Amino acid sequence: MTKYLISFPASAMVVADEDMAAVGEAARSVIRDAKSAGVYVFGGGINAEVAPLMVAADGAVTNETYPQTRKFDGGFCVLELPSREAAVQWAAKIATACRCSQELREFGYDGES
Repeated sequence: MTKYLISFPASAMVVADEDMAAVGEAARSVIRDAKSAGVYVFGGGINAEVAPLMVAADGAVTNETYPQTRKFDGGFCVLELPSREAAVQWAAKIATACRCSQELREFGYDGES
């Protein structure tokens, strides 16, 4: 089976404050379904209140990021699924729950991970 990353940037989720609780419950419901189906690996949201760090190969730590990931935020989950078609179906469920489009990416196979 292949692992898939399903994600969205925080700016994609445009939901009225009064609807946020319903969106949160809908999203948690899909994740519960993924867990019940045995396909859930990991998920969560990037904590925007904690600044990222850059850790260099020599162990040096700086308060910076790669330029292309400065705005990396939002939510994501990793599911392990039998096909890309199954991944599209789960991404559609998450998109419906979160009320925003989801990006779907496939992880490369590594026999040791």
